Amino acid sequence: MSNPRLYSTEAVVLRKIDLGEADSLVTLYTPHLGKIRAVARGVRRSRSKLGGHVEWLVHAQMLLARSKGLDIISQSQAINSFVPLRDNLWRSSSALYVAELVDRLTPEGEEDYPLFKLLADTLQWLCRAHHTDLVLRRFEMHLFGRLGYEPELYHCVACHSAIEPGEHYFTPDGGGVLCSGCGGQALMVDRLSLDALKVLRFLQRSGYAE
Repeated sequence: MSNPRLYSTEAVVLRKIDLGEADSLVTLYTPHLGKIRAVARGVRRSRSKLGGHVEWLVHAQMLLARSKGLDIISQSQAINSFVPLRDNLWRSSSALYVAELVDRLTPEGEEDYPLFKLLADTLQWLCRAHHTDLVLRRFEMHLFGRLGYEPELYHCVACHSAIEPGEHYFTPDGGGVLCSGCGGQALMVDRLSLDALKVLRFLQRSGYAE
């Protein structure tokens, strides 16, 4: 019987659940393989070499072995453990929210390097931010954009005219902004102030460094 083929990849651990007496089933997000699931054998044993390197929200370099079922994590070396996320309850809950969104909204095996970069950058900024709300809102905006749900913020989603200063509305069902003429006649819309619109546009186009 031939040996399993090995491959190396960076990965962020999105989820980890117990499997059997000492193993764990791990959900990973990778740069070029997208979301994958793998087994970390013996990781829950106190002397496991994988211990600390296959933990929730660790960014690691991993070596995996392909198998007939789920792939096996053979080696893992932490690149960034995002320690501040574990020392603060609010940061931890924010990071868990980020990981859960990526896990729930992305398919398995679909490459998306920009999304991997967004995930890693967001976790890094959550470690630094005094207030996590702005980091989370930017993450949501860019995640939905990567998934094809980016809201239209520059043209009315009903009449397609350019949005001018004045009264605006936001329609979740329509996927963006309505001008004063269309919004005033629509149901299930929210008023959107000019300042709020500017913030949404900023979050949509900006990077964390800005």
